[in-house]
Amino acid sequence: MITPAPPSTNRTVISQLLQLPVLVAALGYLVDMYDLFLFSVVRVPSLKALGVDGDRLLSEGILLLNAQMAGMLIGGIFWGVLGDKRGRLSVLFGSILLYSLANIANGFVTSLDQYVLLRFIAGLGLAGELGAGITLVTEILPKEIRGYGTTLVATMGVLGAILAYFMADLFDWRISYFIGGGMGLLLLVLRFNVLESGLFLNSQRKELSRGNVLMLFSNRKRLVKYIQSILVGLPIWFVVGILITFSPEFGKALNLSEPVVAGKAVMLSFSGQVLGDLVSGFLSQSLQSRKRVIRLFMLASLAFMLVYLLGPVHDITLFYAVCVCLGFANGYWTLFITIAAELFGTNLRATVATTVPNFVRGATIPLSALFIQLKPALGTIYSALTVGLLTLVVALVALAFLEETFTKDLDYVEE
Repeated sequence: MITPAPPSTNRTVISQLLQLPVLVAALGYLVDMYDLFLFSVVRVPSLKALGVDGDRLLSEGILLLNAQMAGMLIGGIFWGVLGDKRGRLSVLFGSILLYSLANIANGFVTSLDQYVLLRFIAGLGLAGELGAGITLVTEILPKEIRGYGTTLVATMGVLGAILAYFMADLFDWRISYFIGGGMGLLLLVLRFNVLESGLFLNSQRKELSRGNVLMLFSNRKRLVKYIQSILVGLPIWFVVGILITFSPEFGKALNLSEPVVAGKAVMLSFSGQVLGDLVSGFLSQSLQSRKRVIRLFMLASLAFMLVYLLGPVHDITLFYAVCVCLGFANGYWTLFITIAAELFGTNLRATVATTVPNFVRGATIPLSALFIQLKPALGTIYSALTVGLLTLVVALVALAFLEETFTKDLDYVEE
């Protein structure tokens, strides 16, 4: 049992959480998630406006999603290395600038080819913000409360996804893109008052290799930790990238009473994730463990995935309720990135924290390809079930061998 902190201590914790770097990281992730999931919300109306309809809505939607994820894979490596070489702030604001401009440009597309290119560029920009933000927050906050800081970042990010739904509902899809770009550019104004991580500045004074991706592969122990960190996040992006993004297609396969609105499914799942992020963050602080909470949320994800695909869900209201539950189970997203950041030294931390979530997001490409490959033989439901079970088994095994990092001191470097 943890003794409640006295009021003065609580005020100190709140003041530390409301530091400008923490708030900028949180607001940056809000804009990041707005753009990332705006496409899921406006996929159908934007493609129809460009002359795509019928079965092509799924195939071209996957093409655009894969272009975005490919950009995130490449961008993850670029921004991660830059974050360890030049600092966390250079990534935090460089990525915000790139995806904000790309967001605005998305509102001007007139052809599918332009759309594909701009989703790729947006992916490049979106790749950097979360990893840099999480790295900055974990390094400037005391280890006793850094879980609260990353929970704040995660919660603001998920609110960005919900905001994307409401903006797309209120405005034309082009205007929605303009709003996202404008929010990002406004956020850059705060850049001038944000200070760099002290741990990074201290590491700059030492003669050591920083942001060297090859260091992840030159040491077997580091490589295994890195791969395990990636595998732990796979179930989250299976749910987001396949079950939620293509919920209209699953609705048809389940013979629901009404057509599924993709934007509504996205909004509801991320509403659930807001609660999941808060619960996982506070539960992790209470239990003083990252791994136990992540395992619990993975098992919840398995249960809700089985209900989504195999349960007697024929009513549209019940289907949307399951989407909320799936989103709640995805609430360990920031915990798994926090573990990745805590597992590695200061000279590799930004590289890992930036590339890991983007490799997980990029895993949408092989996961969706496997889903499509299995679909003719197994059908929509059972091909998704096969892929989902595979990701969960792999993730649970990887988690079992990861180090518990809750109390780990982050003032160290990789040799």
